[in-house]
Amino acid sequence: MELQQNLAGIRQQGLGLAAISYDSPAILKNFADRRSITFPLLSDSGSKIIRAFGILNTSVPAATPFFGIPNPGTYLLDAQGRVTAKYFEDDFRDRYTAGDILLRQFGAAPATPHQTFSGKRIQISASASNVRVLPGERVALTLDIDLKPGLHVYAPGVADYIPLDWTMKSTAAAVSPVAFPPSRKLHLPVIDETVPVFEGQFRLTRDVTFAQQNALKPLLDPSGKLTLQGGLRYQACDERMCYIPETVPVEWTFQVGAHDRQRVPAEIQHGAPTPQK
Repeated sequence: MELQQNLAGIRQQGLGLAAISYDSPAILKNFADRRSITFPLLSDSGSKIIRAFGILNTSVPAATPFFGIPNPGTYLLDAQGRVTAKYFEDDFRDRYTAGDILLRQFGAAPATPHQTFSGKRIQISASASNVRVLPGERVALTLDIDLKPGLHVYAPGVADYIPLDWTMKSTAAAVSPVAFPPSRKLHLPVIDETVPVFEGQFRLTRDVTFAQQNALKPLLDPSGKLTLQGGLRYQACDERMCYIPETVPVEWTFQVGAHDRQRVPAEIQHGAPTPQK
């Protein structure tokens, strides 16, 4: 369903889209009709393709109807059919969203409206790859930074100075490391030092993976929304001096949905008796 929501953005990148499942054509058609899925859903009978790609979920007992499911993930292919990137999680309940992949792989615009937060010498615009999320989904958070002219902040790895630091407070999601842009080496002639810095406008990105339903539900407001909170700590400097460090609070709000648990009719479920002619 999340792929369907991002179908227009996927096609804007010149990409096609197809999903492969161990489900029968009848099951896939039932799901596509119920959820208005318009891209191809391909039936991998006997999980032949799943096995060929080495992604069969071997933790599922062979005697159960669920045997044959893959470890879920996404492959990106070029026009010659060669795999150029892949996105998989260790836990089968966690999924990269298409919105996350579009933002990180192709630089697509974030889906959520920007929220602006101001510090004494900095403007921060917070957004995310997805507006609506499901338990276990992985999305990208972004902070677009705008420093006043003539100022710089220190990049991670700097010695004896306070580096830029993005912290997260929420227990609702597992937090991945921050992806920083390339820094610039700045020579400070007054003290004859060269340090890594960021200047002007730049973007920080990090992924968060939402907890499962039982952990998320108590954290939602009455409308099903969830707010993740964090802070950006920085120390701005110019050619003459460094100013007092400051932490600017930032946040992102998501509409949290639930997974589709509706079963298909009994006669087409996995393990159903084969109709006799």
